[in-house]
Amino acid sequence: MARWQPETTQRLVVAAVDLFTEQGYDATTVAQIAERAGVTKSTFFRHFSDKRELLVAGQETLSTLLAEGITDAPPEAGPLDAVAAGLARASSAMGPANRELGPRLKAAVAASTELQERDALKSVGLAAAMSGALAGRGVPEPVAQVAAELGVLAFKRGYARWSEGDRDDGQGLAPYALTALTELRAATASLS
Repeated sequence: MARWQPETTQRLVVAAVDLFTEQGYDATTVAQIAERAGVTKSTFFRHFSDKRELLVAGQETLSTLLAEGITDAPPEAGPLDAVAAGLARASSAMGPANRELGPRLKAAVAASTELQERDALKSVGLAAAMSGALAGRGVPEPVAQVAAELGVLAFKRGYARWSEGDRDDGQGLAPYALTALTELRAATASLS
């Protein structure tokens, strides 16, 4: 097996998600994931500390992009408009491979309590990144937290629709995430 090949992280994630879906999270070993990805076990451990970490691959990058988009939003942008800018920035990093992986990842997470917990922690991390960026813009803490949580929910809803939608629509993730945010904005207006 080759040790260094392009896109090793992505291949490890795809291999793991496929194996988790085929045989379950608990029954899947690191050795099987490495073999399916065409790398050695030691290469796996250069990229991930354990198989749980596969689910949060790219989370740091995603958190950074969300925060940068919020920070770079026009000064007059309100909290949810800044979140929209963050969603647009983060969505730009999601390509066809992410879209293809979505339904399989959803199935793998649904079948494993441990992966559900890991997914929840990922959501908390994304919300914290957005809330911190909003606070840096002077948004009061409770407003920043609510806006960030809506941002996470919009991202997740948009990603689900995008990954399960028509592959030939030629659209990236951004329109889906921004539409989800618009829907959530409207939903919050009806809470009063």
